[in-house]
Amino acid sequence: QVQLEESGGGLVQAGDSLRLSCAASGRTNSRNAVGWFRQAPGKEREFVAAVSWSGSSTYYGDSVKGRFTISRDNAKKMVYLQMNSLKSEDTAVYYCATTNTLMVPTIPRDYDYWGQGTQVTVSS
Repeated sequence: QVQLEESGGGLVQAGDSLRLSCAASGRTNSRNAVGWFRQAPGKEREFVAAVSWSGSSTYYGDSVKGRFTISRDNAKKMVYLQMNSLKSEDTAVYYCATTNTLMVPTIPRDYDYWGQGTQVTVSS
C-alpha cells in the first residue's frame, strides 16, 4: 500500500505563488508516474499536471500551462507543484495521486492511490 500526503495549500491573493508538496510513504515505487488533480465545489476532478518516474516527461492541463510546474525528487520520495500567477479559478482542493502502471495518465480513474488533498484558495 502507498500513502500520499499533500501539504502547502493556503489562502493567497491573485497573482501570488504557492508550492504544493506530495510526500509518499509505504510500498512506494519511484518508477511510477505521479499526477496532481484538483476539484472545486460542484465540479468534476480536473487534471492539473503529471510527471514520469524519471521526471523527464511532464504533462499539464490547458488551464495551467505556462503557470504551473511539476517536479519530483525520488530520493526524498517527494513531488512538487509550483503554482505561479494564481487566479481565482485555481481555487480547489488539490490532490496528488500515483499509479501502479508505467504510463503517465491524465485521467483520475487510471490512478491507484490518492492523498487526502490540500485546499488552495485564491482571492481576487
